[in-house]
Amino acid sequence: MIRILRPTGPLALALCLLCIAGVSTGRAQPRVLDQLTAQNSVLLLADYQGLFAFSTRSTSIDSVVNAAVGVARAARLFNVPTVVSTITQSFAGPMVHQLQTALPGVEPIERTVINAWHEPRVRDAVLATGRRKLIIAGLWTDNCVMLPALSALAEGFEVYFVADASGDYNAASHDLAIRRLVQAGAVPISWLPVVLEWQGDWARVETAAGVNAIFRDHAPALGIGAQYRQSIR
Repeated sequence: MIRILRPTGPLALALCLLCIAGVSTGRAQPRVLDQLTAQNSVLLLADYQGLFAFSTRSTSIDSVVNAAVGVARAARLFNVPTVVSTITQSFAGPMVHQLQTALPGVEPIERTVINAWHEPRVRDAVLATGRRKLIIAGLWTDNCVMLPALSALAEGFEVYFVADASGDYNAASHDLAIRRLVQAGAVPISWLPVVLEWQGDWARVETAAGVNAIFRDHAPALGIGAQYRQSIR
């Protein structure tokens, strides 16, 4: 007969406390993800094309495009490097007009592979910036956002996905993709906090007026409030 010896008394208590503290499990220390800035961020926008826009049903496509254009305009204002990619335009159509207008001079990188990170030109464009905070948004969340996010995480990037600037075929796909992204270590965020973190300080007058203009166009409630506040000074 094999007897299993179980620690008792002070030894058992010490082992229990070590397990609770995580000392004996070898768990890594929690990450501290500091503020997004215009100097540490790179933006990747994927597959904002007609076919995917028509079939996005997880939320209003109007609100998704509005958020995407808002963050794209802010990236241009703050000179944040922006990589745009489309997939098989002969099938899915060109990038939506609103984003084309918001990003003049930015040519989408056309690809056939679903995971944008597996297109060397997309990956190389991100790597060339030298920045490790990757902000991703696109259509759809469960592949065109999630797959490059997972690949970038595997290469040590901090990945932030803009949930309200992304959409999916249905709510279940969008929600499950968000869960998988969070489980993998990506950070969920919405477009307004991205812009506010880039601004950082309203004393930065060189961008403050531009941010307010973006808010007036894409966050009307906030824009109206700012306008009202200015009118009663």
